[in-house]
Amino acid sequence: MKKSPNDSLVIKSELVLPNDTNTLNNLMGGRLMYLMDIVSAISAQRHSGTTVVTASVDNVSFTHPITIGSVVTLTSKVTRSFNSSMEVHIEVFAENIPKGKERIKTNEAFFTFVAVDAENKTVKVPELVPETTEEKALFESALKRRELRLVLAGRMKPEEAESLKTLFGK
Repeated sequence: MKKSPNDSLVIKSELVLPNDTNTLNNLMGGRLMYLMDIVSAISAQRHSGTTVVTASVDNVSFTHPITIGSVVTLTSKVTRSFNSSMEVHIEVFAENIPKGKERIKTNEAFFTFVAVDAENKTVKVPELVPETTEEKALFESALKRRELRLVLAGRMKPEEAESLKTLFGK
C-alpha cells in the first residue's frame, strides 16, 4: 500500500499560557519539544497504521521566542518511509493575535519514528509517494539525513553512507 504525505498531515494549535512559559514569559523549549513529539507521532501513526516510538530528534533550533498569549501552530507530515522507520517534518509557527503580530515560523525539525506491533517488534510501513515539489525535495534529501543520523549514532560507518560520500571525502 502506498500513501501520500497528506495522509499523515497533522495541524495542532495551542494557546501559550503562564504555566507553559519560563521566567521571561516565553514558551519553554521542553514544552515545545513535547508538542512537536506529539504531532509528529500522530503523523507517523497515521502513515503506519500502528504504534510508533520516537527513534531520534534532529537539531531543534529556537529562532524566535514564542511569547505568552501567542497561538502556536504545529504542522507535521511524513517525508519518507523506509522499512520500519519514518521521517517526519515538523514546522512551528507563532502569532500573537491580541498584539497584532504576524504569523512567523519559529522552529523546524525532523523526528524519526519506528513502527512496532503489540510485542514491540518492528513492522513494515507503507511506501510514501511524494506529490508536490516541496514533498519531493524533502523525500530526496531524507536519505542523506537518515544516513547522517545512523553515522552519528554509531550504527553506520561513514564509508558505508553512500549518499554522504562527498561529505566524508570518500
